[in-house]
Amino acid sequence: MKLTKTFKAFFDNEKSGGLLLLFVTIISLYLANSPFQTEYIAFWEKDLGGHSITHWINDGLMAIFFLLIGLELEREIYHGELSSIKNASLPIMAAFGGMLVPAAIFLALNFGTATQNGAGIPMATDIAFAIGILSLLGKKVPSSLKVFLTALAVIDDLGAIIVIAIFYTTSIAFVNLAIALGIWVFLFILNRMKIHNLIPYLIGGIVMWYFMLNSGVHATITGVILAFVIPFGDGGEKSSSYKLQHFLHKPVAFVILPLFAIANTCIAIESDWHQGLNHPNTYGIILGLVVGKPLGIILFSSIGVSAGLCALPKNLKWAHILGAGMLGGIGFTMSIFITILAFKDPEIIVFSKIAILIASVLSGIIGFVYLKYILTRKKTL
Repeated sequence: MKLTKTFKAFFDNEKSGGLLLLFVTIISLYLANSPFQTEYIAFWEKDLGGHSITHWINDGLMAIFFLLIGLELEREIYHGELSSIKNASLPIMAAFGGMLVPAAIFLALNFGTATQNGAGIPMATDIAFAIGILSLLGKKVPSSLKVFLTALAVIDDLGAIIVIAIFYTTSIAFVNLAIALGIWVFLFILNRMKIHNLIPYLIGGIVMWYFMLNSGVHATITGVILAFVIPFGDGGEKSSSYKLQHFLHKPVAFVILPLFAIANTCIAIESDWHQGLNHPNTYGIILGLVVGKPLGIILFSSIGVSAGLCALPKNLKWAHILGAGMLGGIGFTMSIFITILAFKDPEIIVFSKIAILIASVLSGIIGFVYLKYILTRKKTL
């Protein structure tokens, strides 16, 4: 399979960004449990304009991350893996399974309890980490597997965004929401008028973010809906969408996501931390990501193929799909993000984050070892 220049750039940035995320997460966990613990944790909780630094990262900078996800999704729909039903059907089916089965496992353990709101946590896949681990396998990885995992993760993120918008919006200030949507309609009209200058879209996006922030709907949704009014044109290098997407790749991969990881993994791990894992919430997160993700992805993919809704690419085997499903269990960024929205109790948030870290590490190791075995075995046959 021939990979486009845009996809290669995206894959390379996500690969490097994933490895950087791993590094800064380790550093953050170390500092949060070092002699500098008090000062380090206090820094991220420092008030800045009425909100903590962590809050500005989660509600502000992450909107830029979602803007990039929206631009990637738009490109996939117009020119990429999602541009035709035939190409899109397999990763779409896989993504549905990878969201529904983990959520079902979590709810089976938590339904009717104070933590049932965390069902969205194991539904997510971290694109950067998953691609970063896959890249460690080198040139043995089929290009179609790279495309499948990337498309799966992008659709997965779209699903997470929809979940956030529907299930993690508590109260709505309709006036602010109406103003935000009105701005979006205005930007859409500019798009239809073929105004390609990015400045009015970016200014409008900032104002829209402000009103969305004060509407009760999570402000990061702004990034996604803004992406779909940025002029796409022919999708070429001179198009507004391409220019913005190309510009955002590196800041998102090397600044925004690392900052998010650092701010949200400054977890003080107490000596009795393991006792907090003996809870349906943490069981649901770990089992949902480590078991539910690969199970859901392989199950729904096989149902789709058996029903004639989709087909495996020529150089992909079911073993590859299962391996991709294992890597899909690396929830990290999106899982932590949903955790913050799902729970208010600081203790539950901390133990949820620990469970996410454990599940993501397990999924990464299992997926890497399994795929390495499969790809090496194929080479020796």
